[in-house]
Amino acid sequence: MTGEALAFYVLAALTLASGLVVVTSPNIVHSAVALVPSFLGVTGLYVLLNAEFLAGIQILIYAGAITVLILFVIMLTEGGTGMRARQRNEQGPIGAAVAAAMAVLLITVATHTAWPRGAGTLPAYTTAAIGRSFLGANILVFEGTSIVLLVSLIGAIIIARKEE
Repeated sequence: MTGEALAFYVLAALTLASGLVVVTSPNIVHSAVALVPSFLGVTGLYVLLNAEFLAGIQILIYAGAITVLILFVIMLTEGGTGMRARQRNEQGPIGAAVAAAMAVLLITVATHTAWPRGAGTLPAYTTAAIGRSFLGANILVFEGTSIVLLVSLIGAIIIARKEE
């Protein structure tokens, strides 16, 4: 096993394990903090793909700003008060069944697909190429993401606002 493959498996395990903590933790603050190792694992995967610019952006935006924004929203709302309110979710078994079915489907497709093994070169991920991608073919996705973030921020402000 090469060092690159070992690094991939370690980073993938880190990303999946911390993602599992995010989903299963009963404390919302612990879930938000567990996002950081997940984001850093994805950053490592970007480095393995020689996409250093995306790795830097991943650290700056996700591991830094988005995590701080999530913690800020938790503290503004009543999620960070430390009060243990019993939460019930009747849709847990349905969600688990759908997740298991999707896992089986993805594993089946991945193992039964004839993946090409030809040697090729990766495209150059320069800042100019990423900018052309964002403002060209992916403009709707880029603008849609900004609208989702804006609506999330407005929703957090509305939720945190005190009633008079």
